[in-house]
Amino acid sequence: MDLEARARGVRLAIFDVDGVMTDGTLYIGAQGEAFKAFNILDGHGVKMLQSAGIATAILSGRSSEAVSRRAAELAIVHVIQGASDKLASFDALLARLGVEPLACAFVGDDLPDLEVMRNCGLAVAVANAVEAVKGVAHYVTAAPGGRGAVREFCELVLRAQRQLEAPAAV
Repeated sequence: MDLEARARGVRLAIFDVDGVMTDGTLYIGAQGEAFKAFNILDGHGVKMLQSAGIATAILSGRSSEAVSRRAAELAIVHVIQGASDKLASFDALLARLGVEPLACAFVGDDLPDLEVMRNCGLAVAVANAVEAVKGVAHYVTAAPGGRGAVREFCELVLRAQRQLEAPAAV
């Protein structure tokens, strides 16, 4: 199956967080609080998917209040944090939502993402992902994680589904 066909079939988009929705940098404050930077353009891409009827989810190995807050801002209802076994969490999410693996896309960057990527319909690696992840991806973004990769993925899916407005002619 080619990339466009895979993207056309996406009904659920699942995102890792650190290294995908962020650049992977973790800031630790004096009181031990963690800070993460999220990209506004990426967030708008997620909203565009939702407006097109595509469900969105977060599947992260770490737990963070910052992720909970960002998910709430973006109206991402399905948020799984602290997942030590991402594939088991992926399978449970799909069972709960009644979605087939081929109708799912997953965007990842590191080794804990590999099994989910091997089991979804559209596996996407960000530009700065580790080589093993790039090796199983159906698509590698030009943009790095936290710097437009999520938006690039969103537009790829929306374009394939004919739901992305073409730029106006000049």
